[in-house]
Amino acid sequence: MRKENLSLVITGHIDHGKSTLIGRLLLETNSLTKDRILEIKKIAQELGREAELAFLTDQLREEREKSMTIDTTQIFFKSAKRNYTIIDSPGHVEFIKNMLTGASLAEAAILIVDVTEGIRDQTRRHAFIINMLGMESLIVAVNKMDRVNFKREPFEEVKAELLKFLEALKMKADFIIPISAREGANITKKDRRLNWYKGPTLLAGLNSFRPLLPSPRKPLRFPIQDIYEIKGEKMVVGRLLSGRLKEGEEVMLYPSLEEVRVNSLKIFERNLKKAYAGENVAIILDRPFLAKRGLVMAKKENPPQVCSNFKANLFWLSEEPLAVKQFFTFRCATQEVNCQIKKIEKRIDSSTLEIIAENCPTLKLNETGIVVIETEKPVVIEKFHFIEELGRFVLEENQELKGAGIIT
Repeated sequence: MRKENLSLVITGHIDHGKSTLIGRLLLETNSLTKDRILEIKKIAQELGREAELAFLTDQLREEREKSMTIDTTQIFFKSAKRNYTIIDSPGHVEFIKNMLTGASLAEAAILIVDVTEGIRDQTRRHAFIINMLGMESLIVAVNKMDRVNFKREPFEEVKAELLKFLEALKMKADFIIPISAREGANITKKDRRLNWYKGPTLLAGLNSFRPLLPSPRKPLRFPIQDIYEIKGEKMVVGRLLSGRLKEGEEVMLYPSLEEVRVNSLKIFERNLKKAYAGENVAIILDRPFLAKRGLVMAKKENPPQVCSNFKANLFWLSEEPLAVKQFFTFRCATQEVNCQIKKIEKRIDSSTLEIIAENCPTLKLNETGIVVIETEKPVVIEKFHFIEELGRFVLEENQELKGAGIIT
């Protein structure tokens, strides 16, 4: 059988050891070829320093020379249980946008903290982004335990600081694990120098996470894109975002709550018995007059979220500030409806991720806000990490893009 895959983002402050940790994971899970190891040694020799594990992930020459990760890189490794896709994200403030892009692809996160430095600026920013994107599986790796002779007291001090910090963000770590990425302690196997620690290794902690369901195993979600009429026959067309659909099935249209039957399915005029997530299909319904663009097809036993008032993380993209009570066009998948910003709960500087103010009247260009949106009529939405296409949206005014957001 094909092994399952889990994607995770590695985050944390610059020089806290993200790239070294990834290199160690690749090395200890035998995910490297001999040629790759030789290439690393050659690069290290050229730069006049010993081969470092960080060279595995810092792929760009500019990164190697400056000793910083400046791009979001995807790397693959495997355990006996599953395959992993690691997203190595930049640690310093100039590359927050790259980190946001990387983190949005991940199902789980590792937040790495140097035991000798504790929580720093980027630790806070990256934790905030992990929280903002709604990731629920989190390991905090307290790194560089070799620098404190693997003693328990420094770890417990940083752990106490972390617990207080995470609690303030209303976040919870599944595990807080002492490690040494450089020496390979507690990465894939226990280390006697950390025998006071009774929890899992980093890899065992990762293996305990449950990946998000792949799209075909998620409930049916089919936003109607259009209605075509060919030779007198009306066809509902669109892309199956998740789940599967069979000929003869009874389905519901949301938010109108009308029940219809799938008489037949077609792809490029070829009849199908079943359609799966990712496929663009035409559906012939028993009551096609009930279907219209913007409705979402789902099954009664697994309904979507339907609401007209919800909280979201909004990235403001317009030079004209956003104001509370302002009206926009809300677009999500094929849905289009008028909406109003009822409240700006938090105003956040997107370059530093510091909270500028709470319960604010406005949001300015390139700022992020936690906002409450009210739509003119009910819409179908999902958490961004459950079904992306129904968890992200844009706000438009006079057909001009003003903001983009995610629902968590």
